[in-house]
Amino acid sequence: MTKTELTDIAQNRFSLFDLLPQPDIREKLAGLVLNGTPAGIKGEAARQLRLFRNQLSETSCNGVKVVVFGGGSGLSNIIGGDSRRPGWQKHPFEGLKRFFPQTKSVVCITDNGGSTGEILKDLDLIAIGDLRHVLLSSIQAERLQLRYQLTYDDVQNTAEILAKIFNFRFDTPLVSENPSLQELKKEIERLPPSLGGYMAQLVTFLRTNPTLCPMLQRPHCLGNLLIVAAIFQQKKEHNEDLHTALYNGLNALAFAIGAGERAVLPCTSTPAGLLVRYANGVEISGEHKLETAKRDVAIAEVKVGYCGEVKVYDDILQDIAEADIIICAPGSLYSSIIPVLQTPGIADAVRNNKNALKMLVANIWVQEGETDLVSDKSDRRFYVSDLIEAYETNIPGGTTELFTEILSVSLQDIPASVLQRYAVEGKIPIYLDREKLIERGFIPVECDIYSTSLLQTRGVIQHDALNLAKVVRSLFVGRSFYRQVAKKESSIDPPKKAAANIITMIPPHQRFRQITARMKEIRFLGDPSHSSLPPKKLNKMLIDILWDNPVIPLAHLQYFSGVHLYPDCDWHREQKWDNVFSYFDPTDNTLKIRQEELTSRQNIELAFFVALGESLLGNYAQTKKIMPMIVGGKTLGQVYLLRLRPPKERKCYFSEEELHTFLSLSRMRQVEGKPDHYTRLLNTNEGFTPPGLLMGLIYAWYIDNRLATHIEYKMSLLKIARSALIPDQLHMAERRKKTISFFREVVFSGNR
Repeated sequence: MTKTELTDIAQNRFSLFDLLPQPDIREKLAGLVLNGTPAGIKGEAARQLRLFRNQLSETSCNGVKVVVFGGGSGLSNIIGGDSRRPGWQKHPFEGLKRFFPQTKSVVCITDNGGSTGEILKDLDLIAIGDLRHVLLSSIQAERLQLRYQLTYDDVQNTAEILAKIFNFRFDTPLVSENPSLQELKKEIERLPPSLGGYMAQLVTFLRTNPTLCPMLQRPHCLGNLLIVAAIFQQKKEHNEDLHTALYNGLNALAFAIGAGERAVLPCTSTPAGLLVRYANGVEISGEHKLETAKRDVAIAEVKVGYCGEVKVYDDILQDIAEADIIICAPGSLYSSIIPVLQTPGIADAVRNNKNALKMLVANIWVQEGETDLVSDKSDRRFYVSDLIEAYETNIPGGTTELFTEILSVSLQDIPASVLQRYAVEGKIPIYLDREKLIERGFIPVECDIYSTSLLQTRGVIQHDALNLAKVVRSLFVGRSFYRQVAKKESSIDPPKKAAANIITMIPPHQRFRQITARMKEIRFLGDPSHSSLPPKKLNKMLIDILWDNPVIPLAHLQYFSGVHLYPDCDWHREQKWDNVFSYFDPTDNTLKIRQEELTSRQNIELAFFVALGESLLGNYAQTKKIMPMIVGGKTLGQVYLLRLRPPKERKCYFSEEELHTFLSLSRMRQVEGKPDHYTRLLNTNEGFTPPGLLMGLIYAWYIDNRLATHIEYKMSLLKIARSALIPDQLHMAERRKKTISFFREVVFSGNR
């Protein structure tokens, strides 16, 4: 060893942090706070690390301003725990709010399922289900104590009662004689008098306000209705517009239950919905459909449609500007963080805050329908970098300056048997690809932010609100102990999504009213004695089906005037080419459905959608027939002949050009010199799907691919890499891509 080398060693400086095993200083801080000083460190070094750990753990963050983005259970869980989970009542005051009482939540509002969906049928309002979750998780013990002069035990009881009230669900009308109403009143009476009086006042307002009381006829979660009552009470008493009433109503309710000022606000007060485009080109509407779809295709793009001018509260933008910490909570990838950051002004406000500690909390598990498929992978693995890629693609401006630290659960100490059990249940962890994140300029922080007690007692792995809050505090307090690592030049492509154009949608309550009004005009024909579904019940079910599928334009309902149910004995339709038991009959403008198919909702959906899709073609066909193709006295096959009705006599959803496009995609060839004549050659005994039936089947498949397995089989060709296809398959794949584009851009465009 040379003298120079000895000098270099002598001049080297070691830090106590070098004794900690984690690779990054932030992970060292997190590990020290969560797990204490490693057993192998002794003496003065151990004492110094314990002192430093105490400093990280005991520094007050009461004045630190925190803004958290998210939606639903993921956001509520890190704020203060999910109140719907067993055991929450024992520890209702943990989470970020414990160390950061100035925490503000900005919540996604695109949900359209469950009780929230029922509210959207009646009111011109944003989705408030996720607001309910987060409001309840934001309750703070100190605020309840000060407001109602309670002991700590009283505060615990109050939180437990509020959880029961807010999560209370009723399936039958909440009328006076309903036992559930009496049970509810008893719970309210257990609250501190002034809080109980406020809750009772909201319930009374619900039951007496003519706008709100009809909602009590449907199944609901009471907490959602209490939020609605608080909003509309403000609107009535102060003659406020809905934008202002929503703000004041939420703050009044938050103040009453012991949450902080502006603790929970929606990302926008404008009703909005989710639009999801899959890699195969299909685009669906509604968060509920995203959760229930079984597309088996990766999501390519997510957009938000707004029902009017997008309004964002100035206080939200101000809170972001003044925030010391900004967090993107875990949760549904495409239906929580992305819609919030697509809201005009919010992402830019985050970027303009140059001083805040900005972090993303990565999900633990792959989510079916969202993060279980990745476009460029043949297996089902999903990595944290794939989360980043989705944000990069779908947020205007990409991830630039939105977050630097990425908090990820450490799976190293979780028993393999637990992960295997999850795998059997179809749950797969999201893997941390550390080096790839570092290459992109992010800082992965892998730490034990899962609940060890749940893992030990129930074998469950989920984010632990307290541990996560400890890590966030350690990173904030410890910022002066690590140098800000300059972002490396990103290796990813430039953001693919620039500032988005605002997409407008019809307000859900208007859509529901128009569906209901139109379906009241529809005639129901046939003998009800042969059906288990009387006309009134079937009509209600069809209304629900249309409501659950907002991708269907209302204009589609104008191309039929009745539904005719046929018993099996009277069903005489030719089934040579298919086994579909519904169709559109242009002679009387009705949807014909065989009654035996009305045995389940899925069967009804298939029959209804196929016939509804066919009705868009209307009476387009003047004649249809199949003729033998004879050459040299030998029958070589058949030819299907289609003659179009003259345009002036035609009642059809499609223009002349659009109709021609569809027929061409159906492999019909226009006869030269006769633009109203189309033909298709068929081999003898070859299967054949005529254009009308094809329209109906693809219509049903586009809405829900589970309904049309025949079409799903054909479209599965698009899942195969192009490099693996032979020329004939490439031609078929191209035609199917064009078919999907036609249905997206023409059939389901909604621009009618």
